Amino acid sequence: MARIKVAQGDITTYEGDAIVNAANNYLKLGAGVAGAIARRGGPSIQAECDRIGRIEVGEAALTGAGNLPVRYVIHAAVLGDQPASLETVRAATRAALELAQRHGIRTLAFPLLGTGVGGLEVEAVARVMLEEIKAAPDTLEVTLYGYTEADAEAIRKAL
Repeated sequence: MARIKVAQGDITTYEGDAIVNAANNYLKLGAGVAGAIARRGGPSIQAECDRIGRIEVGEAALTGAGNLPVRYVIHAAVLGDQPASLETVRAATRAALELAQRHGIRTLAFPLLGTGVGGLEVEAVARVMLEEIKAAPDTLEVTLYGYTEADAEAIRKAL
């Protein structure tokens, strides 16, 4: 089982190997977490996303991290051609974890996928994501971020 931590605040300040972006399947960095990543990380992240192009909802893609204090950004597509659902959150979480393992990432931070623009309920998302994270190998340390204290508390309850 992956080692799991809970944090509250801005995921773009995380210091580790990678952060996960709550992405759309067109990999366009717009609002919410994606917008914060674009602002803090700089234009190179969007440029790499543009080179990758469209992925399927439930898949994930890897880019560099620009000016962020991590090496990589994993873009987990939870919506776009399909609306966000607990099923797309599960698939995108699993895809992000698998991508992290393939690239030797040991420390990784996730936001609550699909709870912003996707409109999903925080507690349900936390439960689904934690089920997938717990199944990851113990060589991985995952920090699950809640933007607000209420979000972080919901993660702690689900944990």
